[in-house]
Amino acid sequence: MGSRYCGSRLSDVTEGNLYTIAFPMPEENNGNGTVSPAFALPGSTPWRTITVGETLKPIVATTVAWDVVEPLYKTEHNYRMGRGTWSWILWQDGSINYDDQVRYIDFAAAMGYEYVLIDNWWNTNIGHERMEQLIKYAHSKKIDVFLWYSSSGYWNDIEQGPTNLMDNLIARKREMKWLQSQGVKGIKVDFFGGDKQETMRLYEEILSDADDHGLMVIFHGCTLPRGWERMYPNYVGSEAVLASENIYFNQHFCDEEAFNTTLHPFIRNTVGSMEFGGCFLNRRLNKGNDGGNTRRTTDVFQLATTILFQNPIQNFALAPNNLTDAPQVCIDFMKQVPTEWDETCLIDGYPGKYVVLARLHGDCWYVAAVNATKEPLKLKLDLPMFAGKTVSFYSDDKNREPQLQQRNVKSDGKFQLTIQPQGGAVIKTN
Repeated sequence: MGSRYCGSRLSDVTEGNLYTIAFPMPEENNGNGTVSPAFALPGSTPWRTITVGETLKPIVATTVAWDVVEPLYKTEHNYRMGRGTWSWILWQDGSINYDDQVRYIDFAAAMGYEYVLIDNWWNTNIGHERMEQLIKYAHSKKIDVFLWYSSSGYWNDIEQGPTNLMDNLIARKREMKWLQSQGVKGIKVDFFGGDKQETMRLYEEILSDADDHGLMVIFHGCTLPRGWERMYPNYVGSEAVLASENIYFNQHFCDEEAFNTTLHPFIRNTVGSMEFGGCFLNRRLNKGNDGGNTRRTTDVFQLATTILFQNPIQNFALAPNNLTDAPQVCIDFMKQVPTEWDETCLIDGYPGKYVVLARLHGDCWYVAAVNATKEPLKLKLDLPMFAGKTVSFYSDDKNREPQLQQRNVKSDGKFQLTIQPQGGAVIKTN
């Protein structure tokens, strides 16, 4: 679904367990814009799809959202997916300064990552002129840059800048021309006003103009993507979920992290890319790893989320201090984990309880598992992709600390494991 319609959703349930298609609420976009969509004839409404299966497997692996759409434009650019560092998630607004961003660029280089994401307030705290120097420094470390922007406009009163650039055609093209001249590879655009047709049009305009300037686009504070991975070649993910920032801001979401993690592969992430911004290796969620909310999940649980959560650009919630205070086995894993997958297969699981998911990258299989229950979970899995092979097995020891073992899988592919409460496991082809 693109600019020729509004975003829609299922209504709340009505009498007789009936759901209907609901349009945006009038108060979206601060009450500006029409609720009903309009388009010229000949035209058509968007596809409505339902995936049904005898098990949960076809729901997790469905591709129907992309099967029913076509690319809206061709690109002349070769966009590179990859991993990035992101200071804001743990160091917050105060980190958006030149020196802290140098630290995160150096951290990205040390991890072998491709990108650094520089978040809100960079235009005030660093400025365009000094940002040009910072981008050159990043390039000297072989790190490319994503920059944050507000969607701006009359639909929000967001103060975080840069503002008033993405909502205006002339200002947007001028800014994107500057970004392209500096070698910036992408933008993260945040704080959208709703699902009315005029907002859908803004998403498409940002994507189209960005592609003209060789820029990838991540959306945050935004709507659910609807086939956009295929429609727009420079689209690389949307938040559209209660993501990692909620874990930082509220202990409740730390306490419920395992439960929520077991929902996303079955619900949100099955319909489109999900830019969650997760994988914390800090035990305490602040800059010094010594205060703030307390993470309840294990380190191996966090490693598993990098596989469970799919997005082609992953900005991980790691920090420079993790190079010295996180277990080396975790750092080594995070240096090589991919972000693009060729195949996805649900092995076992149930929403809200546990999930075991396999993904294929090239000729390497990764199987990730997490447990949201309050008891150790003993599983007997059928893993034919590992039959007769030796695999790397990441798990929690009796003290909930990460351990890496080499395990020989029987010729029948049977594999037994126990996952601790709020713990995880990863099995990987050697």
